[in-house]
Amino acid sequence: MKRELTPVQREELLRALRARFEANMARHPGLEWAGVSTRLEANAGKLWSLNEMERTGGEPDVTGMDGKTGEYLFYDCSAESPAGRRSLCYDLEGQESRKENRPENNVTDMAAAMGIEVLTEEQYRDLQKLGNVDLKTSSWIHTPAEIRKLGGALFADFRYGKVFIYHNSAPSYYSARGFRGTLRV
Repeated sequence: MKRELTPVQREELLRALRARFEANMARHPGLEWAGVSTRLEANAGKLWSLNEMERTGGEPDVTGMDGKTGEYLFYDCSAESPAGRRSLCYDLEGQESRKENRPENNVTDMAAAMGIEVLTEEQYRDLQKLGNVDLKTSSWIHTPAEIRKLGGALFADFRYGKVFIYHNSAPSYYSARGFRGTLRV
């Protein structure tokens, strides 16, 4: 697969990212678009990944900056779990273990193909501090190896004014459960 945007795709994406950045300044206080734009312009591969996040309904936005590396942190900030990334088992092992109704893809492979990471529990909780998401849906989150070895996988949502972290078997999938990703640029 070609991991490069056309000039038109690039301009459309940058326009959408800038508009979202400017409309949601509370997500990234003290940061300016000029700095973000400079980093984006220098990273064509990261732009492609951001476009994949956008294309699948993630509405990526800057949620902070790593003070050590200078990298900007992008999270999927869509109100509900990204629509283009739902009905997925957690990983390939879970997907292949299904005898019936096997989904077309899984979270870990799709995230890798997009060039992004699945949000961790800590990142998911941080995202919820920027504005509540997943009020009607849920999102798979990165599952520690010790849980995965036992057949489980983690997901999260926001209900009753609280973030809930749950478990399910990795082969499970639901039409209202997708996954949220992060990208460092």
